Amino acid sequence: MARETIGMGGIGLRFLFALALVCLTWNPTAFNYVEWALARWRDMGPLVAFAGIILLMGWIFFLRTTARSLGMLGIVLCTGLAVVVIWILVYYNVVSTNSTQVLTWIVLVLLSAILAAGMSWSHLRARWSGQATVDEVEHHR
Repeated sequence: MARETIGMGGIGLRFLFALALVCLTWNPTAFNYVEWALARWRDMGPLVAFAGIILLMGWIFFLRTTARSLGMLGIVLCTGLAVVVIWILVYYNVVSTNSTQVLTWIVLVLLSAILAAGMSWSHLRARWSGQATVDEVEHHR
């Protein structure tokens, strides 16, 4: 049975898993799945395929959970908030638009935050409102 409440540790753990998924898939360094798979495209072995399927499973899990939890409006609002955060950082010269690598890392972290929010939102809503969300109900005879 799932826990009814979630703490900062639970949200942090969800964020770390989301960040791992995002950065293992692609990041601006040479250490990511996309670079690894492209380098072995002609003679791709089973390990590359295995890792790709594991990452795909992670993406499907995170994206479906986020879509169910936040809904389209929530995803649009989170994305809008992430864009405004980047705008603030550039507008106030915290980050230069010439720093494409830094901006890329910021986008990856913000994408991870959106996924973590999607993974945590149902728990937070239940905690704050006292109302549980039920997606599917099975009737047993």
